[in-house]
Amino acid sequence: MKKLLIILIVLSLMLTSCTKKSESNLDHLGRIKESGVITVAMEGTWAPWTYHDEKDVLTGYDVDVASAIAQKLGVKASFVEGEWDGLFAGLDAGRYDIVVNGVDITEERSQKYNFSTPYAYNKTAIIVNQDRTDINSFDDLNGKKTANTISSTYAGVAESYGASVTGVDDLNQTFQLLLTNRIDATLNSEMTYYDYMKAHPNEKIKIAALSEDATEVAIPIKKDSDNESLVKAINKALEELKAEGKLKELSEKYFGVDISNK
Repeated sequence: MKKLLIILIVLSLMLTSCTKKSESNLDHLGRIKESGVITVAMEGTWAPWTYHDEKDVLTGYDVDVASAIAQKLGVKASFVEGEWDGLFAGLDAGRYDIVVNGVDITEERSQKYNFSTPYAYNKTAIIVNQDRTDINSFDDLNGKKTANTISSTYAGVAESYGASVTGVDDLNQTFQLLLTNRIDATLNSEMTYYDYMKAHPNEKIKIAALSEDATEVAIPIKKDSDNESLVKAINKALEELKAEGKLKELSEKYFGVDISNK
């Protein structure tokens, strides 16, 4: 009996060791598929990209895009909401698998993250109160006060033109500062402006200027050899969604136009 017990213990330890070894050999994509869940981080406060509808259900273009990608990968999307800066801190720490939140590809971000192929293209709008006549171009931002989440692309653009940027947590705070004349302007997605006006048709704000070129919106993934297959799988999913017309369909649903092409 003792010999049999020892054999069973040894076999159990060997099985546990083999299982752990098998798990350690899985890359990021393998672990996602094994768990059946991909954790997606987003703000949930930036309509029509990610927001809550009248029933307080998380929805938006990026929610549907992320869900469609998850389906292509054969897993479910688990959404985690947080403030902009916290999304990337969580990605860095490995708490989230990807961030899907209208993220523009920039040179600085590309040094730290691998990006998927672009799935949307987005022009930058300067938004001001209707009675402002002194801001008609990006050069006019010099010496002006704007507001955005500090690490956003829009904050960087505003600063590059000489604006002083006030840091905020979300889009609602930005518009509150603008409407109460505590800032001169804010930079944001052209589509976000149209969506905001759809929900607040009586607000007296306008687009003072639009960028000539559209930025490329993509999915940032932590730069690591462990993530190479995940990037390829997401790119393949996006390629299929575009070919199937799904990205176009979702664009028109949330923006009224197709933003999946330049």
